[in-house]
Amino acid sequence: MFILSIRDGFSAAHRIQGKAGPCEELHGHNFAVEVSFGGQRLDSRGLLVDFRVLKGYVRAVLSRLDHRYLNEIPYFRERASSSEYIALYIFEEMERLVQNEGVNVLEVKVWESENSCASYRREA
Repeated sequence: MFILSIRDGFSAAHRIQGKAGPCEELHGHNFAVEVSFGGQRLDSRGLLVDFRVLKGYVRAVLSRLDHRYLNEIPYFRERASSSEYIALYIFEEMERLVQNEGVNVLEVKVWESENSCASYRREA
């Protein structure tokens, strides 16, 4: 399997309701995101998918989160705006976008700080 990864980021505010401490207060992060894609077949140019295509998809999804109060986005009204659920949201949105590109989304990692990361990948 060939694996490609795209890194990008976004800035947003959120609060984790029901969690005692500073995370329950409104605060923000400069989130870093890495999305990994996998596939078996290269095209006639020797590419799995052009990086520009994948970067565009990642940017499109992250632009929906950038400079937003995450708790107001419908997806996060039904669940916590935690890094774990942010990773799941990005994963699901990316799956929809790349379904015709010949690749699968393998994993999404979301860093809320330099030292703290949550990731999501489907079980095999």
